[in-house]
Amino acid sequence: MASEDRGNHHDRPSRGRNSRAGGSKRRFEQSHREDKYRGERRRDQEDRRGGQRGGRRKAQDGDRPKRQHAQRGGSDRKSFGPQRSGFREERLNKRMNEPHLPGDIDVRDLDPMVLQDLKVLSKDNAHVVAQHMIMAATLMQDDPELALKHARAAKDRAGRVAVVRETLGIAAYHAGEWKEALSELRAARRMSAGPGLVAVMADAERGLGRPEKAIEIAKEVDAQTLDAETRIELGIVAANARLDLEQPESALVTLQRLQPSKQASGLSAARLSYAYADVLLANGENEEALEWFKAAAEQDVDEVLDAGERIEALHQGENGAGEPEGQA
Repeated sequence: MASEDRGNHHDRPSRGRNSRAGGSKRRFEQSHREDKYRGERRRDQEDRRGGQRGGRRKAQDGDRPKRQHAQRGGSDRKSFGPQRSGFREERLNKRMNEPHLPGDIDVRDLDPMVLQDLKVLSKDNAHVVAQHMIMAATLMQDDPELALKHARAAKDRAGRVAVVRETLGIAAYHAGEWKEALSELRAARRMSAGPGLVAVMADAERGLGRPEKAIEIAKEVDAQTLDAETRIELGIVAANARLDLEQPESALVTLQRLQPSKQASGLSAARLSYAYADVLLANGENEEALEWFKAAAEQDVDEVLDAGERIEALHQGENGAGEPEGQA
């Protein structure tokens, strides 16, 4: 049974416009960092494009991580302190209840940086953890509940490895377990000594109905520690938090600070243009919104976003908004 902190994917009010960070059909945390957990091995490691999300997605994309590694230890390290009564039995029971792992999983499909992090574990344990992480990443879209079980199993085996905690945080986010997502992503950030997935954390705060906290996260983070795509992602979340608070003018200012450009190229630019168009709609600027949806469609050469559908809806006299598929 889902926890009380969990928000149903379709329960959040859309207020007549897209609810989550530009309206992606996929929550952006997987698109944002998916290849961190699941590299398509050598060929894709040499040719990887990525991106943060701005609009609804039609297809899958990913980017290589740009994170620092500062692991402090693994779950296999010996502890010389006393263990609580029943600890061993509890751990054995958890492992007996782990989700099934198919026999054809190749751990080499995991990003080499992640495999390096898992070397703090025993060889056998690292192998199983890697398998659970691959399954979690594979299932996040089609079966987020099962993906979450795999991610939890990985954490039970390697709770002191930052990337494992981060994987669980993202899986929890996909499953709508906002509180667990925040807890795990914060833990991963502490362990890795980096900025962490701040945009995902901010959006999870929105999932918990705390848009003010999402805005606070966006204000507190040092923008200089973020890459350009993450700054765009966080700005989109902050703008949507402003919309949650019925502050469309502030949402517009938030995105204007990111300097959206119709001449820019790439998926990240397309997402920003899409989100900007959405906020313009919220401000009643339908004609200008139409122009920015057109810009997003031109920038989105791989047709990842649904800007074309939004353009058609506006031409038909609608505002092109509404709760997108798969959104909270």
